[in-house]
Amino acid sequence: MSDPGRRAGDGSGRKPASPGKAGDGTSQPAADGIADKPAADGITDKPAADGLPGKAGPLTADERAELERLRAEAAKRHGEPPPPRRRHWFGWRGPLSSLLIILGCILAPLSVVSVWTSNLVSNTDRYVATVAPLISEPAVQSAMTDKISNRIDAELKLQTRLNDAAALLTQKGLPRVGSLLNAVSGQLAGAVEGFIHSEVAKVLASPQVAHLWVQANRSVHAQLVKVLSGQGSGSITVNNGQVTLNLGPFIDVVKKDLAAKGFTLANQIPQVNPTFALFSAKKLVKAQSAYRLVTAIGFWLPIIALVLIGLGVYVAHRHRRALMWSALGVLVSMLVLAAALQVFRSVYLNSVPNDVLPANAAAVIFDTVVRFLKNGLRLVAVVALLVAIGAFFTGPSVTAVKTRRALSSGLGWIRGRGEQAGLRTGPVGQWTYQYRMGLRIGAVALAILIFVFWSQPSGVVALVIAIILLVVLGLIELIGRPPPKPQAAGHPSGG
Repeated sequence: MSDPGRRAGDGSGRKPASPGKAGDGTSQPAADGIADKPAADGITDKPAADGLPGKAGPLTADERAELERLRAEAAKRHGEPPPPRRRHWFGWRGPLSSLLIILGCILAPLSVVSVWTSNLVSNTDRYVATVAPLISEPAVQSAMTDKISNRIDAELKLQTRLNDAAALLTQKGLPRVGSLLNAVSGQLAGAVEGFIHSEVAKVLASPQVAHLWVQANRSVHAQLVKVLSGQGSGSITVNNGQVTLNLGPFIDVVKKDLAAKGFTLANQIPQVNPTFALFSAKKLVKAQSAYRLVTAIGFWLPIIALVLIGLGVYVAHRHRRALMWSALGVLVSMLVLAAALQVFRSVYLNSVPNDVLPANAAAVIFDTVVRFLKNGLRLVAVVALLVAIGAFFTGPSVTAVKTRRALSSGLGWIRGRGEQAGLRTGPVGQWTYQYRMGLRIGAVALAILIFVFWSQPSGVVALVIAIILLVVLGLIELIGRPPPKPQAAGHPSGG
């Protein structure tokens, strides 16, 4: 009589193995009817059914990328072809995104120039801050000293006065004294002119003239707008193809200083108004033609550029990659603007005659006037570089994933060492870990607000804010303590 507990087909008295059990070489069909092919390396992205911690739940983007890489390597080791990649069909979103991003990158350097020009024209404090250092530049002081001294010498006519004095002495019956004075008149005139030149240099280097320079440029600012709008008059004028500054007030200060030191002949200097060339008027026509356009668009051009780039990133299929390439495009446009400034500088210096303005003074004036423009393009370049780096290292590339895992492992090692030494974060660490995403978003938002509301940010300021942000994000990861993993439930042994 057969044992009722036995089942036909195995002869062992045991229940036949169900499909999908280990050792039968088959796989259990999924609930949706699609068989899940086992990976060659034993890794699967299906949730495990054993309830062990870390084996169930949806995969993150980093884990998905790492899983695909491991599967490809395993398939390559076993001689199997890698899984086919999804084909990307080109639609309207890709070209439109590229067009918007390219337009935004083209407008980026124009935006920097627009903001700089608007500040220079409409903001008196910025204009004064731009030109105030010029009076302290040795090249500018030397050029102004030569200009003022030559004009004072021309008005005093010392050589003519000495020759007339020698002739008068001869007429008065003192021919020997007259001849002696006539012989040394050249040396005397040169000595007096040297004294005047040195006194003018001292006066121009004094704080009084520095204050006068600032006050004069404040009043000049209104005239600069008139020059750009084609209505030049007053302190700034267009003279012989040059935009010039009236030096009359500075000569008055020199006259008073010479008279106070006993050189009363300076009181005979009439009211004169020589000019000091600031820049070539050949470029003024182009500046006048662009003035209305610049003042009209003003600060709207940067907003338009940002909107175009933002729309391009939004329309793109891969937002992070589009953001990275947009930032790199803006960086390249800033480099092009820097190169264009260097070319324009050479053209400008070659266009200024040396008798009108010495080359070293012209170079100092150009570099001083455009220094805020250079600061602006450096700022945009640094921000663009930081955005590109951030977009890359938050992406799914192998380098980005390995970098993030290395940082996470390093912070975990530091946290573990601290806990071994008795430094535990306790409930604060658990709370930080639970709300770490909100804390990250808050830290990034705070950094952006600080940068936006900074009065005059620079590339250094942007870099410092980025470094502080990285430190804060690192502290969030370091303080945040993951909750302890639950112990795996034991499986009852079969009898």
